[in-house]
Amino acid sequence: MIHKIAPSVLAADFANLQRDVEMVNESEADWFHIDIMDGVFVPNISFGFPVMQAIAKHATKPLDVHLMIINPDEYIQACADAGAEVITVHYEACTHLHRTLCAIREVGCLAGVAINPHTPVHLLNDVFNEIDLICVMSVNPGFGGQKFIENTYTKLQQLKNICELKGHYPYIEVDGGVNVENYQKLLECGANVLVAGSSVFASADPTKTIWELKQ
Repeated sequence: MIHKIAPSVLAADFANLQRDVEMVNESEADWFHIDIMDGVFVPNISFGFPVMQAIAKHATKPLDVHLMIINPDEYIQACADAGAEVITVHYEACTHLHRTLCAIREVGCLAGVAINPHTPVHLLNDVFNEIDLICVMSVNPGFGGQKFIENTYTKLQQLKNICELKGHYPYIEVDGGVNVENYQKLLECGANVLVAGSSVFASADPTKTIWELKQ
């Protein structure tokens, strides 16, 4: 599988959001990564569905929506209506994860599960075949620009082994601290979707950085 690059809009310039969306459109990126935070599940608030709809209006690539919120079930339909093609919820926020994954698929979206740095991958075993994407958080969720957590490599290798054992191959996404220095090792360990925020939008040439991450 050729890996995908999903620039995180959280790191974009909100005063020039259309400009940055068009830059991603014209780059070699594959998806837009949209972080929706509620200030409860994570200690930050990002943006809601009106901003997401504005992004969708100009985006020519799929929206990969990451719900860092409590009670994500209440917003699945709203996400789909706002343009999401992938909806990812947190394992730690879902009391009935199987039901949530089925609900995401029922609205026509790919169903993703994110796991925090302290959450072991084996906890996904019983719902593994219902998952279209697993997002491994390589920083503690809530803020961009954090230091990459090295144990992520081990978790990716564990997920790769589970995929081979079960014969089911969801996207394996890494979110947090991804850059041109570590992306090759992430791919070698099993990742095939790279979320890059600060490393893209804070670079001198974001289009070139996306190109480098895609190689």
